[in-house]
Amino acid sequence: MAALSVNQMAWKIAQKFIDNPDFYGVTISKTTAGATVVDAGVKASGGFQAGKKLTELCMGGAGKVQLGFKTYGDLTFPSITVSSDYPAIAMLGSQFAGWRIKDGDSIAIGSGPVRALALKPKDVFEEIGYKDVSDKAVLTLESNSLPSDALIEKVTTASNISAPNLIVVVAPTASIAGLTQVAGRVVEVGIHKLRTLGLSPKVIRYALGFAPIPPLGTDFEVAMARTNDAILYGGTVYCTVDYDDEAGLQNIIAQAPSMASKDYGKPFLQIFREADKDFYKIDHGLFAPAVIIINNAKTGRTFKAGQINPKVLTQSLGF
Repeated sequence: MAALSVNQMAWKIAQKFIDNPDFYGVTISKTTAGATVVDAGVKASGGFQAGKKLTELCMGGAGKVQLGFKTYGDLTFPSITVSSDYPAIAMLGSQFAGWRIKDGDSIAIGSGPVRALALKPKDVFEEIGYKDVSDKAVLTLESNSLPSDALIEKVTTASNISAPNLIVVVAPTASIAGLTQVAGRVVEVGIHKLRTLGLSPKVIRYALGFAPIPPLGTDFEVAMARTNDAILYGGTVYCTVDYDDEAGLQNIIAQAPSMASKDYGKPFLQIFREADKDFYKIDHGLFAPAVIIINNAKTGRTFKAGQINPKVLTQSLGF
């Protein structure tokens, strides 16, 4: 597996931003130490194409992205579809926002392939049995500000690469590129939920999913809530697995969708505010796609749980 380098593949995708900044609506700058920073929505305009490339970057080039329209009940809305034939590596080994990096008084949440060099968090990489080997690295940040020199130094030290060999792509949640890439985490959210229920990511052979891309607004809190709702009430994930214990698999699938949570049924903004804006007070089981479909390659049978909730989705998206 180690022959598949998420950083080398993502580096090639990142070059498209650097070679065509005007097309992608991004701006390119260098940090003091020489790292390249791609602004895809902090001050730059970004857009759907920047969001598409950013999502592919987050998956370390081990997944593909398509943009289009999907229908949810009576609502037809712009949507993102992601797929990977290496889901454990693409979604958990790269895309998963699993690196909390202290940057001054704030915490930056890092995702993308550089995590597979720094092994953040270590338990995930031990579980999927993957570590990247690369002299170049790509970091993605969901942030309202560009990275500080101190953050760059922490990343290069932890991943053992030089700053000129690091590309950092930044987009705030409340930007089109940001909204697109967060909705593009639908499969990652599904696999993570299945993992917490006892399904090893290593048994997942292929995965594909889609979710609506929320509309643009100015408020971070609303944008954050809408991206959650896009997945919780509009996201669908399909996986092909190799699993011997089919009764056990059915039990896992029944608990996997968001509707299995006691907090399900209201727009996320309302849930968040009722929890005093404390994520830890929200039932962790809520963070899951609306629909999970699992095909067991060992038996040829397919199982489905959950349903799209157009009513809450329409409410959340500002109609």
